[in-house]
Amino acid sequence: MSANWGKNIELSIFGESHGKAIGINIGKLPAGLKIDMALVEKEMLRRAPGNNKLSTARKEKDQVEIMSGIQDGITTGAPLCAVIYNSDQHSKDYSLLETHMRPGHSDFAAYVKYHGYNDVRGGGHFSGRITAPIVFAGAVIKQILAQQGIYIGAHIKSIQSVQDRSFDETLDKTVLNQLSTQLYPVLDSTVFPLMEAIVGQARSQCDSVGGQIECGVIGLPAGIGEPFFDSLESTIAHLMFSIPAVKGLAFGDGFDLCRMLGSQANDAYYYEEGKVKTKTNHNGGIVGGISNGMPITFTVGIKPTPSIAQKQATINVESKENTEIEIKGRHDPCIVFRAVAVVEAMCAIAIYEAMGGNQ
Repeated sequence: MSANWGKNIELSIFGESHGKAIGINIGKLPAGLKIDMALVEKEMLRRAPGNNKLSTARKEKDQVEIMSGIQDGITTGAPLCAVIYNSDQHSKDYSLLETHMRPGHSDFAAYVKYHGYNDVRGGGHFSGRITAPIVFAGAVIKQILAQQGIYIGAHIKSIQSVQDRSFDETLDKTVLNQLSTQLYPVLDSTVFPLMEAIVGQARSQCDSVGGQIECGVIGLPAGIGEPFFDSLESTIAHLMFSIPAVKGLAFGDGFDLCRMLGSQANDAYYYEEGKVKTKTNHNGGIVGGISNGMPITFTVGIKPTPSIAQKQATINVESKENTEIEIKGRHDPCIVFRAVAVVEAMCAIAIYEAMGGNQ
């Protein structure tokens, strides 16, 4: 089972949803960087289960214990190892899953690949719980990027059919700062009650809904990325599709570009006080796989939470019979809200990697 990623930064994640702990080891961080742990804790709270009324009832503080790599708040140059201890597991809720495969989950594919030895409790290593260490890594790297004037933020673009407005070429630090103060970050505050109602209705019907998250990066200079195999898009895409439940990704206007004329889709350049800008940002700040200095914008699609309490058709791999399953346990009726911090974290890691690590 692969749990490692990166060249310019090295990440190794470990743990399982209902194991003793989860964590991450981060290699190739430069020494001498001051890390504000209060900001790290703030990021961790954004993703923590049970931190908002629209999430799972599972309560986890997601407090991080630093095992190595930081002393007196400053990186030492050694690999940064962080552990988060699990404290609120209801493992008995998952005993049936050794034989009954949950629709929409990794259960059957993992059963085949790992010959039935994988930990099924709470999804094991496949669980969204494993994104907590990723948020920690992203919180550290976001601080490193901020020292270079690069800032990252995201908002809830949609819940089912309810849409927030999109980022545009005027995206700036003020907008990102405003989003970072919101428990449910949206650009148009009037859409959130509609989103909340949709999630509430799904919960009452023992069902779930999905949605979209739009992420933006400002301050990234032109010239970052490579054509073809190491394009900025492909580096970001690799990490976005590593987030459980992500099923779609589009940069800039994404698939809407397919319906435009070239004269509409092209972003015209102009000089402003000696700096090159574009009048529009349909391409999301990336052309030819390389940043052009405009805000990087992309949208990820999050599928509905597959764990729902409705009776569903499935199979029993022990008896090799068709059967039914009603999933027990505590699950988010919508994963989108807590995934915002995860998308931002993965984006920060991708940007750092594409920039060559320590700049």
